Amino acid sequence: MVLPDLTFEIYLLLFGAGLFAGFVDSVAGGGGLISLPALMAAGIPPHMALGVNKLQGSFGTLSAAYNYMKKSNTGFKQLYPGIVLTLAGAVFGAMAISNLDPFFLKHIIPVLLFIVLIYTFFAKNIGRKKKKALIPQGVFYLIFGLGLGFYDGFFGPGTGSFWTAAYLVFLGQSMTLSVGYTKVMNFTSNIVALTVFIIGGNVLYGIGLCMAAGQIAGARIGSNLAIEKGVHFIRPLFLCVVFVTLLRMLYQNYMPS
Repeated sequence: MVLPDLTFEIYLLLFGAGLFAGFVDSVAGGGGLISLPALMAAGIPPHMALGVNKLQGSFGTLSAAYNYMKKSNTGFKQLYPGIVLTLAGAVFGAMAISNLDPFFLKHIIPVLLFIVLIYTFFAKNIGRKKKKALIPQGVFYLIFGLGLGFYDGFFGPGTGSFWTAAYLVFLGQSMTLSVGYTKVMNFTSNIVALTVFIIGGNVLYGIGLCMAAGQIAGARIGSNLAIEKGVHFIRPLFLCVVFVTLLRMLYQNYMPS
């Protein structure tokens, strides 16, 4: 395998891509829509680009999760059941990759993303303040921890959007807390995927750590703005990210190559 000769200027551009991706991802998810194309444009082979993307993205997600939890005075203790179940689901998803056909997911996920988009667009007051939960927290994490953990370990696109929507609808959380909790769960399942890439030798650490530095800075800036401005800042960006993710999946699934 021949790797491209990356100049200082390219490293600088990848740092910038990580910065922007970390900012967007910390507010609304979907940072991979920015960082992965940047890696591919730099000439990184696809399997290596996916590994580097998981490495740098994990740093940004962890930075954002820590900032949300610290600034919102919400500890991790209540999230432990979700973390454990999400981790278990992601492990099962990673193990199932070689045994299951992702065809069904490729076609049902755009439909679910469309539902999230329409519901969030028309539910003007969603996430403005905490509301009564529709289901107990234990049941919520049993369903969504295992389910979305499995999905992220097996397939992945749109996981953050589904987590945020689930927190908003089923636990009645505010938009800010929903995004913050989403970062914790994203980081949990990302670690499983990253471990798989590391074991397979598909991570370029120099590039990954360069982008990770940008991710950490971008995640801190984005999460601070989200905490300060709340739903009025998060909601439009969240809708944009879900819309772009939906378009990307439709293009990949149905446009001729």
